Amino acid sequence: MNAPAPRARRSPIQWLWPLVAGVAVGLGLRWVFSAKAGEAYATMLVSFVLLAPLVVGMVAAYVAQRRGPQHWAMHFGLGVLANVFFIIGTMVMGWEGAICAILASPIFTLIGGAGGLLMSAIFRFTARPKPPLYGFLALPLVLGALENPQPQGRIEQVERTVAVAATPQAVWQQLMRADAIRPDEVDAAWSYRIGVPKPLSGLVHEDARGLVREVRMGKGIHFRQLSTDWQPQRYVRWQYAFDEDSVPPGALDDHVRIGGEYFDLRDTTYTLIPREGGTELKVSMSYRVSTGFDWYAAPLARWLLGNQCQVLLDFYRHRAEAAPPV
Repeated sequence: MNAPAPRARRSPIQWLWPLVAGVAVGLGLRWVFSAKAGEAYATMLVSFVLLAPLVVGMVAAYVAQRRGPQHWAMHFGLGVLANVFFIIGTMVMGWEGAICAILASPIFTLIGGAGGLLMSAIFRFTARPKPPLYGFLALPLVLGALENPQPQGRIEQVERTVAVAATPQAVWQQLMRADAIRPDEVDAAWSYRIGVPKPLSGLVHEDARGLVREVRMGKGIHFRQLSTDWQPQRYVRWQYAFDEDSVPPGALDDHVRIGGEYFDLRDTTYTLIPREGGTELKVSMSYRVSTGFDWYAAPLARWLLGNQCQVLLDFYRHRAEAAPPV
């Protein structure tokens, strides 16, 4: 009696081909969607952000299935992993920076996994998987030309409060003169952890326009905050003023640049309320988010800015409490 023929072992390198195919298609779509903000085929269009990771996951699952039957969980995992390498590829190509890559990772990997599951279902319910796959490949290219590249956007606001064991005079002094800011004083903010340069100083002087605050951050970022609405030791409302050289090239990803097409800071108000044993310090920040997927971008910005505001309030609290009595 003849023994059964041994099953052919698959080379580990064969599992790379589904990932390579998915990443290659994703980078090709990213190359197509590389127009300037406000134009057709801009990167921040819904037709790219939602459909590109879906197609990447579908292609990876398709190539894997053609090499042999795969479980749906394998298709999901390939879709996720292909998008991880896709995001890394955009960074290697210099198309995206670390900030955008980190912010995009959750939605890209989730949609990529869904793309793998979709391809798995197509294989199960049809004998001709190529036509549906080609249709999904063409979908972002068609919609990228039809989608409105200039979404209206929305204005939002975050507020945070902290109790300071210091007088309003001591707190006001720190608000007016934040110098030599150490990284360890603000590095608890997630926005700084993912790559936004940390603040270095914020010094205030008065001129004919009112109060002017000169803000300097890492990587050469500098801008002014202007105020014509303030009462000493009570409140101050800052509005932002950026020059053409305020944000040097490469200091921030273009898609999250302050004052850009997709994000902007409008004003920030600090309010000081005397309390027994100290001061209640409150900050209110107003900002704009303008994307076609604000349902994702707006909550993300709200969380990051809210966290950043809390860290800055703690910074002023620590400095005011540690300063000699005014």
